[in-house]
Amino acid sequence: MSSRRSAGVLVAASVLDSDLADLGDEIRRAEAAGADRIHVDIMDGHFVPNITFGWKTVEAIRRVTALPFDAHLMIDEPGRWTQMFIDAGCDSITLHVEVAAAQLRPSLELIRGAGRSAGLSVKPATSLTELDPYRDLLDVILVMTVEPGFGGQSFMTGVAEAKLGAARAWLDPAGACEVQVDGGGRSANAEVIGRGGTDVIVAGSALYRAGDMAAEVAAIRSIAGAARAGTLR
Repeated sequence: MSSRRSAGVLVAASVLDSDLADLGDEIRRAEAAGADRIHVDIMDGHFVPNITFGWKTVEAIRRVTALPFDAHLMIDEPGRWTQMFIDAGCDSITLHVEVAAAQLRPSLELIRGAGRSAGLSVKPATSLTELDPYRDLLDVILVMTVEPGFGGQSFMTGVAEAKLGAARAWLDPAGACEVQVDGGGRSANAEVIGRGGTDVIVAGSALYRAGDMAAEVAAIRSIAGAARAGTLR
């Protein structure tokens, strides 16, 4: 996956809120609706109070689509599992800066060495300054606008306003890398997300519970893109 910034805002469909009994079809449905990526939340029941998918699941669903896969590792020991998610076919892998520091640099180097995009995520209460030691290894900053662990939570507008623009300026004002936002993403808050210079909006329940998924994808992309460009009226 290229780390160059897209000309428009991209939508990554989070399968956490899909019908997991028909996961392959749900991924195909998101692709048909115009989603740009598939976002897979990996949770271990320790770093967050939920358990979701492992690398074998990612390996299986990787065959369903050619869309890029974002893996968001909400796990205590990413160093044990990063290679597995690389081998499973993930195009970008994002770890959490809040895990033990000894886990982070080797994992980010491994991701980069495999030719994939390496990212770090910050929880709502975590300062962006925690990313400073890893600046040279980041292709992605993922800003959480909900507490990680469960889909369908309410979007934290204040966090988005405080962090998205700051993350864009800190990472690369010229746009060589990506700022992603995860948590409560939908057309209703796409304007504030776009104003922050966000490149990728992760959307889960907003897509999979929508009456018209394609319309929601298009609305998120259009509103956020216009707000980012300063042309929203």
